Amino acid sequence: MTARKILVTSALPYANGAIHLGHLVEYIQTDIWARFQKMRGHDCWYVCADDTHGTPIMLRAEKEGITPEALIRRVHGEHARDFAGFHVAFDNYYSTHSDETRHYANDIYTKLKAAGLIEVRAIEQFYDPVKQMFLPDRYIKGECPKCNAADQYGDACEACGAAYAPTDLKNPLSAVSGARPELKSSDHYFFKLSDPSCQDFLRRATREVCKAQPEAVNKLQEWLGEPGDNKLTDWDISRDAPYFGFEIPDAPGKYFYVWLDAPIGYMGSFQNLCKRQNLNFDEYWAKDSKAELYHFVGKDILYFHALFWPAELEHAGYRVPTSVFAHGFLTVDGAKMSKSRGTFITAESYLSVGLNPEWLRYYFAAKLNGSMEDIDLNLDDFVSRVNSDLVGKYINIASRAAGFIAKRFGGKLLHSHYIDQFRSDMPGLIEAAEEIAAHYEARDFGRAIRQVMALADQVNQYVDKNQPWVLAKTSEHEELLHYVCTVLINAFRLLTLYLKPILPKLAQRAEEFLNVAPLHWGDAGHLLPPAHPINPYEHLMTRIEAKQIEALLAANRESLAPTPTALPESHSQQRHAEHQQHAARQEVAASPWEPYVSIDDFSKIDLRIARIAEASHVEGADKLIKLTLDLGTETRQVFAGIKSAYDPATLVGRLTVVVANLAPRKMKFGMSEGMVLAASDPEGKTAGLFLLSPDSGAQPGMRVK
Repeated sequence: MTARKILVTSALPYANGAIHLGHLVEYIQTDIWARFQKMRGHDCWYVCADDTHGTPIMLRAEKEGITPEALIRRVHGEHARDFAGFHVAFDNYYSTHSDETRHYANDIYTKLKAAGLIEVRAIEQFYDPVKQMFLPDRYIKGECPKCNAADQYGDACEACGAAYAPTDLKNPLSAVSGARPELKSSDHYFFKLSDPSCQDFLRRATREVCKAQPEAVNKLQEWLGEPGDNKLTDWDISRDAPYFGFEIPDAPGKYFYVWLDAPIGYMGSFQNLCKRQNLNFDEYWAKDSKAELYHFVGKDILYFHALFWPAELEHAGYRVPTSVFAHGFLTVDGAKMSKSRGTFITAESYLSVGLNPEWLRYYFAAKLNGSMEDIDLNLDDFVSRVNSDLVGKYINIASRAAGFIAKRFGGKLLHSHYIDQFRSDMPGLIEAAEEIAAHYEARDFGRAIRQVMALADQVNQYVDKNQPWVLAKTSEHEELLHYVCTVLINAFRLLTLYLKPILPKLAQRAEEFLNVAPLHWGDAGHLLPPAHPINPYEHLMTRIEAKQIEALLAANRESLAPTPTALPESHSQQRHAEHQQHAARQEVAASPWEPYVSIDDFSKIDLRIARIAEASHVEGADKLIKLTLDLGTETRQVFAGIKSAYDPATLVGRLTVVVANLAPRKMKFGMSEGMVLAASDPEGKTAGLFLLSPDSGAQPGMRVK
């Protein structure tokens, strides 16, 4: 196999706050993928950096009475500590406030300007009369001009995803002082994304850069529109002083907007690594580079990484990303992270209460499937799955065999060759390596884990069948006991190899116990040699205890007592507070869930797990997708009104929940034999519609109770 040259990045965490579990979804996902590539023998480099520029950094430093440079140095240390605590193994973790990043920011800007893609024009911009400063987009809040959602930032709506200018906001307020901002004119620098050369390039490039995720391609094409639509407007890349960042060459008092130099921080971090590792920067970033470049990002910043960033690179003469991989958000127990409930969990607090970081790495991996779907940290399921899978299934294999090897056979495995018999007793355990590798490559870690745990089940069935504790009772079964325990140790080694990208420290301890060099993927093709000595077994992992979860929630729970607001309330804020108080009084008077149903009513509904075997558009139907559902023992045809939210190609293979005993309904397009379940916002808008997906391990035909 020819070694690939791969450069991998995660989005840059902002140097204005702590790392929390929502952040860690991305960094753990990227780390697993990079570790896997290295285990395959590829030249894979994983770089990242703190995103250090912008008004929030400046204002926080001012509030703390320190310089921005002192603030970002301190936060960099905190971030590096938290990432190391969760075994996120960057090859370089750097800062965007660096000479390297400044060099490439200036270089890219100068080349875009030479290409005629930078334009200076006066704009009206919000100005805070109290703080006497122009307000960046994220320091203006108001109502979204598209969907009217309240409390939205000045650049994009978190409710509907629309991007807009801050001057488009309704009822704007300064988030710094609470004052109503004034409009003032200022010269700004724009990257002309509306230029036909940019538009044409992006229509081609976005399909290639995000081809691994069709749902991302669809979203990007929606943002771009059809040729001639000119939906993509020019990008304002400058900010006025006072501002913490890089000053634009030949433009005193003007600074690069943080989103221009943030992704350039990938280049800066890698250049810094190149100097330390004697690597060739151009081999990875030049226009004709044959290396692979992958960015892992949250779906909320896909817009910047798959539109602005490739356009910058292309027109400045650099290569564009091979792919941008977007992931969803993290919820905890089915809801957004909440400080009052203790579920806005910081990385530091998780470690400080004694929770093993690899428990979380394993759980996140079990939930990740390479798509943009949100994932949920269900704390009860977290405890159950880790205890059952890692301790009950995987670790248990080593613990049940190691003692007999040490006490009865001098710590050595069987003295004769046994690989053929092993293949017979453990069918598929060696051969599974390439299929599991394919799941890792596709970032479908959940499927990889399901396959590994199915193999662990097979090994434990072998234990139950051969019962080494019974064989050990008489000397006549000595040879068979030695063989059975040798098989188990080798099976444990293979499972360790398959789980190593996810559980690097546990794998390291297992390698020490097995007395082997660090495992690589190619090691799956052979077993430990005859008479191989192993070391005394020490327990490798403990179970999660309920009191540890309770301590975690307590450590992150804020007081529910009201605190004085930091900003003066506007009339609209006062009205919002009054509305909340009125709603609370109404809750006391009557429950919104009435009338209640009895358990007998609920039991009449037969909910079943179904796998979507086929999905296709319905000709002539504006809202429908035709689904063929596999219920285990039969297939059903269902017409679902989810066309506006899903591309049929992304649905095939997904598990969902169907009402199996719903009376068949004859429709214009055919017979619909059930109904799939989906969640939506209270108004039922299709833009907020989400198919229900059961937890991993569920099988078609299982009943939901």
